[in-house]
Amino acid sequence: MKSDLLSWSRVGFLNNKNSYITYPALVLGFLLDNRDLNAPRLTSLYLSRFVTYVLGLSRDCLLYKFMGKLYLVPTPIGNLEDMTLRSIRILKEVDLILAEDTRTSGKLLHHFEISTPMKSHHMHNEHNMVDYLVGRLKNNENIALISDAGTPAISDPGFLLTRACVENDIEVDCLPGATAFVPALVNSGLPNDKFVFEGFLPVKKGRQTRLKLLAEEPRTIIFYESPHKLLKTLTSFVEYFGADRPISVSRELTKLYEETIRGTAEEVLKHFTDKPPKGEIVIIVGGKK
Repeated sequence: MKSDLLSWSRVGFLNNKNSYITYPALVLGFLLDNRDLNAPRLTSLYLSRFVTYVLGLSRDCLLYKFMGKLYLVPTPIGNLEDMTLRSIRILKEVDLILAEDTRTSGKLLHHFEISTPMKSHHMHNEHNMVDYLVGRLKNNENIALISDAGTPAISDPGFLLTRACVENDIEVDCLPGATAFVPALVNSGLPNDKFVFEGFLPVKKGRQTRLKLLAEEPRTIIFYESPHKLLKTLTSFVEYFGADRPISVSRELTKLYEETIRGTAEEVLKHFTDKPPKGEIVIIVGGKK
């Protein structure tokens, strides 16, 4: 029982650093575990180790208690019903929401009656804001980061701030939720046991080099693309991957006019040449066989 009590006290404290009730249990467990030791040994060896151990836990407790948390909160990619209850609660409870576009996110927050203050956080200012935001988090403020649609840091801002939080021992909590590439991959009909997420291809520099490398990739490949660049990208796929390479293009996911076109690279290119695409697009390309 004494060993169980000591183990419970350690585990309980680590799992609930805001609870001070585990301190007496930790002390009691230690004394029970060492009641047969004589006083000199207890004082010279085990007590010193015990004090060091408790001080270490105390430091962790203080860091945890007086530092805020960064929440990465996914938002719907089109259908507002995909917003989770937990996401709504977190956005209501935090001290600040970082939004890629405050005008777009403002409509979302208004719909769910969320009145938390917002601050703009996008690719043009995220480098300059990292130190400022880390400072606020260290000052015991909780901050949520959202993008215009989907999960933050997936082809959107979020990586720099997350990395800075990790480097500064600030807790990061990424909520599960909407992201465009998962449904596009699953409904493509292409192998999804192994895949590569490429996001957006380079616009100019490095584009051809990247395509040549990916032409040899045996796993399924995932790309994001804008509608006005889709034909150019599909043309490149025909050239580098081959006209017969299987491709699936999903657009307007979760929205009223959601559509997925499947076929060879040549067939999909012809389809969108005849019917110019609209909306955000995810391209799934079968790997080389």
